[in-house]
Amino acid sequence: MKEYFRKVREPVVKPSMPMKIFRTVLIVILGIGIGVLQKYLDSTAINELPKFVEILDIVNFFGRLGIWILLGVAIAVHASTPLRASINTSLFFLGMLGGYYLYCQFALGFLPVRYMIVWIVIAIATLVIAYGVWYSVGYGPVSIVLSAIILGVSFSQAFLITQGFQVTHLLEVICWVIMLVVLRRTPKEFIIQFVLSIGVAVLYQLFIPYWG
Repeated sequence: MKEYFRKVREPVVKPSMPMKIFRTVLIVILGIGIGVLQKYLDSTAINELPKFVEILDIVNFFGRLGIWILLGVAIAVHASTPLRASINTSLFFLGMLGGYYLYCQFALGFLPVRYMIVWIVIAIATLVIAYGVWYSVGYGPVSIVLSAIILGVSFSQAFLITQGFQVTHLLEVICWVIMLVVLRRTPKEFIIQFVLSIGVAVLYQLFIPYWG
């Protein structure tokens, strides 16, 4: 089994331990910063924020899944090994939650413990998810299917397709386009990937239409 997955994607030469720690620390800092920014935007009156925040609806954008899927996938696929993908992605989301809820506690004076625990469990679950995501930019059918599932979920966040076609959020459309670049494939593989992803998006919206 190990040899099979090495054919899907071969781990690159491992960086030194100090470099791995340095990269992970940067990812955690990025997560904390984004978490603080998200809660700051969410808790600030819209008329006190720059006009472009309202025009682009950035506050609601951070409250949806598209941006977090994109960031998680980008971190995972650019790791040197699937294990590093798991560690870095999970720590990014834990850092983001840490920044978010520390802002709640010290800037706003409240801490929604129940919601925090739920999201921490989800962040820890990305240990497993990111391990699989790492193989989505490899070779062969497994990689194509994995990338199609990711693109399908991303597509389902950007567009409504089961009750007439409609754009959900402009910034999530941009996230989907960036995801196409992150998970880019050869033209022939892209056709298969795209068709499969539309099927995934349809199933997603049929069974879990409100998770977004």
